[in-house]
Amino acid sequence: MASEITILLQRWREGDEGVLHTLMPLIYSELHRMARLFFRKSRGAVTLQPTALVNEAYLKLFDKVQPQFADRAHFLAVVSKVMRQVLIDHARAASAVKRGGQAQRVQWDTAIVVDSGRSHSQLRMLDVDRAIDNLSRENPNLSQVIEMHYFGGMTAEEISLVAGRSAHIIRHELRLARAWLGRELAER
Repeated sequence: MASEITILLQRWREGDEGVLHTLMPLIYSELHRMARLFFRKSRGAVTLQPTALVNEAYLKLFDKVQPQFADRAHFLAVVSKVMRQVLIDHARAASAVKRGGQAQRVQWDTAIVVDSGRSHSQLRMLDVDRAIDNLSRENPNLSQVIEMHYFGGMTAEEISLVAGRSAHIIRHELRLARAWLGRELAER
């Protein structure tokens, strides 16, 4: 499916509107796969349903302009960012209902928060978002890598295609990003 999406995206970029009837179900299926990966990690901590996440992400991606995806890896990178935005918007809206009373919690990779002294199973999604933003100010590459991995469910190999670095380096960067975020989240 990966190469099929890449080929169809290329044909679409070249102006072949006829591929949309084949491409859109594949894209929707890929969005569902990514949402399932995220929600499997969150273990019911986020009240947004996977289908709602997919629908909102789909609308953000295709509502106003025709996005220009170079290939499947680029598509996954963009979708990771969009899914993060949708989840954070949802968490902010829920949190605004009763300041702090409805804060969304998210399951985070236990390797990140083992030393935090807090329950590693539940962190406020908004704390995770702020931590990733802080990381992006210090090291944009690490921030991008953890965002694609966590929110997009991308493997090191998929991230390496987007980032233009080897999968070995990406795995190393994921370890660094987890350690950095673990320290940052422990301070909260």
